[in-house]
Amino acid sequence: MQKEETARDAAGGRLSIRNVTKIYDPEGVNVMAVDDCSMDIAAGEVCMIVGPSGCGKTTLLNAIAGFHSITTGEIYLDDQLLCGPSKPQASMGADRIVVFQHGALFPWKTLLENVAYGPIVQGSMTKEQAHALGKVMLEEAGLSDVADKYPGEVSSGMARRVEIVRALINSPKVLLLDEPYRAMDALTKSIMHESLLEVYDRTKVTIFFITHDLEEAIFLGDRVYVMTTRPCKLKKVVDVNIPRPRDYKILSSEQFRLLVEEAKEAVHEEALKAFQAGERELA
Repeated sequence: MQKEETARDAAGGRLSIRNVTKIYDPEGVNVMAVDDCSMDIAAGEVCMIVGPSGCGKTTLLNAIAGFHSITTGEIYLDDQLLCGPSKPQASMGADRIVVFQHGALFPWKTLLENVAYGPIVQGSMTKEQAHALGKVMLEEAGLSDVADKYPGEVSSGMARRVEIVRALINSPKVLLLDEPYRAMDALTKSIMHESLLEVYDRTKVTIFFITHDLEEAIFLGDRVYVMTTRPCKLKKVVDVNIPRPRDYKILSSEQFRLLVEEAKEAVHEEALKAFQAGERELA
């Protein structure tokens, strides 16, 4: 176990969020989305973020990705400052790749061309190198038969798997997932969970995953971070001490049920506060 943790640390992906606050100013009215939030996420951890709608979870993800600034505090990746007082907004980079709620594949490119696009544009690989690696990675993900198809010719589940392959070809330290399976039916979602766990078991990439689904959070995560209603800060950490690799047999276990109940109790308290406050959706 210690050797595995040492290997993960060497590969990188450790996130440290220190006293981060984010205040929006729409139409001259200050809105605090995140308030003095601190979290430490280990390299190679599957970190599941849950909390009421509009509490500020996506705001935090966007700050890590470099999509917008923070007001105060600091965010580090492997002890390197991403953003802080001297640099309010992190630079976007291939070390942090986002998979969004809504698909972002180029519809005019084949699935292989989509996967190879990033390294080619960044200049880290030639077209031939990127296509060769893309074929290998699509095969590992069980997608070699659809490599030459276009996004509109495959299911939403397949397209989402391709998006994750496209993210991983850049060898990111952190994979940022913003409710990627939210609109999927239960069966498709279960297949996607198994696919993501296969990817994780193979790569051990750090995963920062936002979800409203508590069973999803417990099934996938090493730790579940329960956030307060807006303004967002850490309320509770639920340690998921279920061995890997995992399969769906654990869903019927008493340990799994108790972990879901623990997370549900904390989230329910915050959802009730949000409802009473009349919160509306905010990233």
